[in-house]
Amino acid sequence: MKDLKLFTIQYVGLKEGEHKFEYQIDKSFFDYFEFDDFNSVAVDVSLDFVKKSTLMQLHFKVNGSVNVNCDLTNEPYDEPIEGEIELVVKFGHEYNDENEEILILPYGEYELCVAQYIYELIILSVPNKRVHPGVEDGTLKSEILVKLEELSLGSKKEQENNDQSNTDPRWDSLKKLLTDK
Repeated sequence: MKDLKLFTIQYVGLKEGEHKFEYQIDKSFFDYFEFDDFNSVAVDVSLDFVKKSTLMQLHFKVNGSVNVNCDLTNEPYDEPIEGEIELVVKFGHEYNDENEEILILPYGEYELCVAQYIYELIILSVPNKRVHPGVEDGTLKSEILVKLEELSLGSKKEQENNDQSNTDPRWDSLKKLLTDK
């Protein structure tokens, strides 16, 4: 996918009304944007495009999965993603994309490339903290998890016992005042 002509919509030739566009996104799409956090990508994009006389409404919906590395163990896993955004395209004297929900195109334009919006929607649909599901339910066996357990400070009970045995005896006298009411 060296060029993104597939994601360019020539809206001048479209009749007023609702139009549907479907895209299948894979790793090569992200190679164009030089984004390499994903090992593999299998995402379906549905675009509902409503053309009206003075504006256009776009509703993007993504659903699929991306293969990413776990932040804790660096083990690859498939992260399911889904998301959607709305975009309103209006016409004006100059290009303006300062508002994330409204895009203003110059009057002479005749096409719109939606690749950037699809890219951003997929990136923002992935959680900030990526944790392998096996880490959460305890089924993942990894050398890194074993090492993290060894280096942890210990269990909570051990910490509480250490805290109680290492208290300053002067505080013990003050604690008695609270209980001797």
